Amino acid sequence: MRPLSRITPKPMLPVGDRPLVAHVADAAVAGGADDLIFVVGDSDGHLREYFGDSYRGVPVTYAVQDPPAGTADAVRCATPYIDGRFAVLNGDNLFEAEAIARLFDHDAAVLAHRVDDPREYGVLSTDGSRVTGVVEKPDDPPTDLANAGAYVFPGSMRDAFDVSRSSRGEYEITDAVESLIAECDVTAVETARWLDVARPDDFVRANEIVLAEGVPVEDGDHWGDGVYVAPGASVADDATVHGPAMIGANAVIESDAVIRGPSVVGAGASVGPEAELTRSVLFPGARVGSRVLLNGVVLGPRCDLSTGACVSGTHQSGETTSVVATHSPLESALGY
Repeated sequence: MRPLSRITPKPMLPVGDRPLVAHVADAAVAGGADDLIFVVGDSDGHLREYFGDSYRGVPVTYAVQDPPAGTADAVRCATPYIDGRFAVLNGDNLFEAEAIARLFDHDAAVLAHRVDDPREYGVLSTDGSRVTGVVEKPDDPPTDLANAGAYVFPGSMRDAFDVSRSSRGEYEITDAVESLIAECDVTAVETARWLDVARPDDFVRANEIVLAEGVPVEDGDHWGDGVYVAPGASVADDATVHGPAMIGANAVIESDAVIRGPSVVGAGASVGPEAELTRSVLFPGARVGSRVLLNGVVLGPRCDLSTGACVSGTHQSGETTSVVATHSPLESALGY
């Protein structure tokens, strides 16, 4: 995801009208979470700036992991703030809220998703709905059930994250899950929709999912055809917007511009006259000049494509996405 992940931490990349990790937090709160604990780096102020001390009425705590040493180590850093049964959710995944609610119904559980090629994932073995094993990125997967990055642990398993380093030199949550399987009856909770946002194509797909599922822009307008327009946005009368698409707060779409979904024009971004965007995401504050053509492009903040530019994604795995962005970190969180 570089250089996008250099601009702001990957979980803070904008999906729809909010950061990716805010969708994770929304699912947790909807599922009945009493507290939210975010594991952050020592200098990660963007997430603190966005979430503050509470989110949607739920108290927020920050646990610092410095330096990063793996997923199990991240949870270990949070254990001083944990009391009783707890869930662990990857901050860079897009979850189905209903599946997270079902996950939270169990004392010990792992979210699972059936995939075409399990070799890229942690893979679960099961006996009925009970998890019997987990193996990381196997050459010969025992099942097509991928570990979908969400777990419930009983309070008695807080010490399960004191694991040894893996061959990659990190402390892996897979080892903690193996301890959980050995100690408890662990339920595999299947989810029909899950996305690990690992590549730019995934990022565009995440925006498409959120908009297609009808997540509206807060206090905005729904124009039909999956088109959402945030307060303060200006769309010329002769501009064309085909959904699913979102026009962010105070964004400007000028005369004869064409937006073809799935596309997002972030807060304060601008699209010049006769420009055309197809399957593209403009970060907040990005600028597209007149007659610019974008197809499968993620345009980072502070980027300005001059008149007549044409950028198209390069072919890879059947989808096309190119990234145009600076490498300089933002001084503060994006204005979503």
